[in-house]
Amino acid sequence: MQSKNHFLLIDFLKLFAALLIILHHFSSYGQLAEDAKSLLPGLMGFLFDYGRYAVQIFLVMGGYLAAQSLSSQTNLRNPRALLKLIFNRYLRLFTPYLVALLLTICCAWIARFWVQDEFVGESETLGQLLAHLFFLQGILGLDSISAGAWYVAIDWQLFSILAILMGLLPNSRSLIWVATGLAVTSLLYFNRHSEYENYFIYFIGSYGLGVLAYLAKNQGDAVGSPTVDTIVTCLAQGLFGLIGVVILISSLQDLWIRNCLAYFVALALIIWGSRAYKDEKHARFHTAVLTILWGSRRSYCAFLVHFAFILLANTIYIAWGMHTHHDGLVALTLMLVAVVLSWVAANYLYQLVEIPSRKLKLKLKL
Repeated sequence: MQSKNHFLLIDFLKLFAALLIILHHFSSYGQLAEDAKSLLPGLMGFLFDYGRYAVQIFLVMGGYLAAQSLSSQTNLRNPRALLKLIFNRYLRLFTPYLVALLLTICCAWIARFWVQDEFVGESETLGQLLAHLFFLQGILGLDSISAGAWYVAIDWQLFSILAILMGLLPNSRSLIWVATGLAVTSLLYFNRHSEYENYFIYFIGSYGLGVLAYLAKNQGDAVGSPTVDTIVTCLAQGLFGLIGVVILISSLQDLWIRNCLAYFVALALIIWGSRAYKDEKHARFHTAVLTILWGSRRSYCAFLVHFAFILLANTIYIAWGMHTHHDGLVALTLMLVAVVLSWVAANYLYQLVEIPSRKLKLKLKL
């Protein structure tokens, strides 16, 4: 059997971040979360308070992988090619996102018969759905249909901005300087003002760290000489280190955990991001590696679909009268079952929707 090389840290971070944000949401919404907290107050409190920081892992990973993908593109300076690339990114995100939204709408409709809670929300409007389909719900100030919908919109904004920058800037050195400036500005200002949280500038600090992490260990320009590549790498490493100093100094006055976490995730990618694990059938950790790879590939779908199962689990908990006993063990058991079912549904969404939808691409003659 042919062995394969996998970048295990990247796959592990994708799985870990997805699982952490899912558990954070399960610990945040509904009577189910309140009763489960009575059994495990420390763990549930930790997930509620700190689970949201998994978003920083997503952002750094997103910047790293986007830079990796875009660096292989040779025609970003062609406006038609650039628009095609951005639109194809939209298509790749869109199809599983749409299916998950429709599932969530159905589950919310069922939940409203029994669950009287703010997180269920009011009935969705056509305008609200259309705004979600074009990733505009946050910018227009509309309520989110699903807990993770905002991130999909932000991811597309960030990818588009990075692609445009790489198309406009003359070389990787220019990109490094601009990415550093945007990252520092975001980390120290925009990321600390909630009025910007529906726009890329709020998140580009962590995303930019991921971009710099990729450039700090990989050649910059596809046609660059070894000397130029070395200069690019050293410049990225130097400015990455400078950002670390800025974060450290700013943390002495006001500690922002998310900035520190984003920096350490990016640092881990610089050190271990390209370290491949040769997966062989009889290797000692073969089963663990397969589990990580399985979860990593389905992490986007799990992120999309899990809110529907939060709605369903809370509906069952209340409709069947289990909430009247306030039994923490029952609540926790139902919560864990819903988490498992979220990943089962993610598997089907991945196989039946996400993989086939990758064939949906805009084809333009350039």
